[in-house]
Formats: sequence, structure tokens, C-alpha cells
Amino acid sequence: MAASPRLTWLDVNTWQLNLGKLTVLIDPWLLGDLVFNNTGWLIRGQRPTPVPIPDSIDLLLLSQGLADHAHPETLAALDKQIPVVASANGADVARDLGFQSVHALAPGETYKLSDQLQIQALPGAPLGPFVTENAYLLTLMATGHTIYYEPHGYPAKQLESMRDVDVAITPIVSLKLPLAGPVIRGGEGAIEVAKLTHPQVILPTAEGGEVTYTGLLSTMLQQSGGAEQLRSQLAAANLDTRVESLRPMESFVLDFAPRTPSLSQI
Repeated sequence: MAASPRLTWLDVNTWQLNLGKLTVLIDPWLLGDLVFNNTGWLIRGQRPTPVPIPDSIDLLLLSQGLADHAHPETLAALDKQIPVVASANGADVARDLGFQSVHALAPGETYKLSDQLQIQALPGAPLGPFVTENAYLLTLMATGHTIYYEPHGYPAKQLESMRDVDVAITPIVSLKLPLAGPVIRGGEGAIEVAKLTHPQVILPTAEGGEVTYTGLLSTMLQQSGGAEQLRSQLAAANLDTRVESLRPMESFVLDFAPRTPSLSQI
């Protein structure tokens, strides 16, 4: 019998999905510091220890082109033959670093990895008046299990037609800067995701479990939300979605029956 899908949080935005025989690495930051455009004085993220690179990676999935999603030092250390699926900005970063097989997905487009995994791009985080990054809906084609991923708390309205997602990976904590507004809107976005998709489980993302941040912006960020607040909101909305908070390097085993038919049966 094939092993159940395993979703492992590697801290901040990074996830390793073991889906049958496939290993998918999402928004990888595994080694080195996190710095945006050489402005470490503004904000710098530091891991206590590097995360070992998985022995086998079948796909890299990048939701954005920013360094906390397409981390240049990590991507530079990976095999450039690994296929990459990414937002337009993430694809540009991957190509610049020498990846040979890069697929930029616009919202609404899909990509299939052999006959095992379908990835549909959806609108994700707006990073400016003309830039919207990606969210993704992953469907395991043999079982019909579905996984939604979006790391900034901006659920797309298209999700309303995709009820009964199995697992939603989304932030549950909001981070705001005075005057500038939200950086991550997890406190608001998580309940919106739940109402749109009715997931069986929400797995929080984007938090810094063992990561430490320094720099000017790190002292200014205001935090709100969290697991207990979300559980109260779910109860008030009569939703039976569970919130499963993981520790860094901890896995969630997707061992419940899917609620939708597999694509191979459609």
C-alpha cells in the first residue's frame, strides 16, 4: 500500500510535500540568511541551522519572486535540472539562476507532473498595483486529495467554486507595519479561506518557528490573530475545520479519505 501524503513544514514559507512517489518543495529557504535586495539593515532572517536539501526533488513550486519565496542562495544550491513551476516573477528568478525547465503559470493555468499531480494557479498576494503573485491548488490525481497553498492571506474569489478542499496551507497570523498596512493578513485571510473552501484541515504557514529576525522593520511589525482566534471564528461560522499547528520539521499525514473523486475517475 502506498504511503499517505505527508506535508512537512520546514519553517516560514517552506514546505516539503511527499505525495506518493513525488517530492515537491515549495518556496524553499533552506540555508543562508534571508535578506531582501541586500538591505540586511532593514530586515534579516536567520535560521539556527541549515535544513538538509532533500535527496530527491521532483518539482520546485514558487508562489512569488521575493527572496522569502524564491531564496537565491537556496535556489543556487539546488540541481538546475529540477523542473520549476512558478509565478511570472518567480520564474524570472529561477531562469536567472540557471534552471533549465521553468514553467510560468498565470492564474487559471494548470500544469501536470506526469499522471500524478495537477497544479492550478490562482490569484495570490497583490504586491503592487500591477503585480499579483500566485496561489496554487494541488490535486493528487490518483486519490482526488486537494491542497490549497497561499502564503500571504489573500484568498481568491475563484475558490468559492472549489468547495471541499482537503488541506489549506495559509497564514493565520497577521503582520502589519504602521502606516504601510498589512504585510501578511493571516488573521483575516484564514477565516475567509475556510468559508470559501470548507477545508478539513488548516495548516498555518509564514510564521517564523525557529527563525530570528533583526533589523529596523523587525521592531516595527505588529502581530495579531493566531490559532485560538481562528478556532473561535470557525466555531462561530459552524465550520468543523481543524487547525493543526506544526513545529518546524514536523509533518502532517494526510490520511483521511478524500471528499472528491480522483481525476483518474472523471
